[in-house]
Amino acid sequence: MSKIQDKDWLYLFLRPYVDWMFRRSYRTFRYIGRENIPADGAVIYAPNHANALCDAMAILGIDRRQKVFVARADIFRDPKKAKILNWLKIMPISRVRDGLEEVRHNDETINKAVETLQDGVPFCILPEGTHRPKHSLLPLSKGIFRIALQANETFGTEKPVYIVPVGLEYGDYFHLWDSLTVNIGKPINVTAFAKAHADLDYPQMLMALREELTLRMRELILWVPDDEHYEENIARLLANPPAPFDADKKKPLPRWLVIPLLVLTAPLFVLCAALTIPLWGMRLLIEKKVKDPAFHNSVQFVWQLVFLTITLLIPLPFWMFVQEYLYLVKGES
Repeated sequence: MSKIQDKDWLYLFLRPYVDWMFRRSYRTFRYIGRENIPADGAVIYAPNHANALCDAMAILGIDRRQKVFVARADIFRDPKKAKILNWLKIMPISRVRDGLEEVRHNDETINKAVETLQDGVPFCILPEGTHRPKHSLLPLSKGIFRIALQANETFGTEKPVYIVPVGLEYGDYFHLWDSLTVNIGKPINVTAFAKAHADLDYPQMLMALREELTLRMRELILWVPDDEHYEENIARLLANPPAPFDADKKKPLPRWLVIPLLVLTAPLFVLCAALTIPLWGMRLLIEKKVKDPAFHNSVQFVWQLVFLTITLLIPLPFWMFVQEYLYLVKGES
């Protein structure tokens, strides 16, 4: 019987193009700290959950290795959707809000996650459990630590188990074509951590790992506590961001440089604009039906991945021009 971590030829064939399209979806896209990814053990990625699908895409593109993810269990109830998600190497996981009966089904997912790690395939779980477009962190759920400790108990004597914290910092939570920094932090060696804290019982070990990961994740984003001064504090932080986030915004070109380009490309612009109106309209209709604006980034990415691929030769010059023009105008506004 095939396993979710097994290689699939079609998946491998499409992967480079999907990664390229995702990188092209942002005006500024950077990976920082790739050298922190361990090469000698099982790797569990732990990013903050500020967006929806885009968070997983950012982790997938860290390197060429395939990865297995988890997503909330309710989207797997439709057998057709479940089959597609399984092909995309995504497993279901239930949250406490889904009810204790549903949470009991997580044992199977944890066992599959441990098997995935044992086979040398990195695993990713967003430990906040739900997305929130905010420069902060929700309390981390226990699932990631249960997986890490069970993996360590299963094969920790053969190879160490690591949790790698990742900070995803978006320039705009609701629209593409801005900036995305993927900040990879120092890993937690769970095998060494468990040995150093052997005096702790299981619940205490979970809490200790949770505190450690929370601290490390906070260091990787523009983190502001959830308090009554949040908006004031984040505005001050964004006005003068610390390194490495101070390099996210490139200095825009003068607006007058756009005018010659408009004149030279006007015929192509008009043609491509007319041909792509149905595509733009379709995207706007889809976004209107998606009530949670945090999903708009994901809708935009899937839309351009599918429909711009179909009509690639026609709208690509127009598409690239619009991206650059919107960036220039936005940068000067």
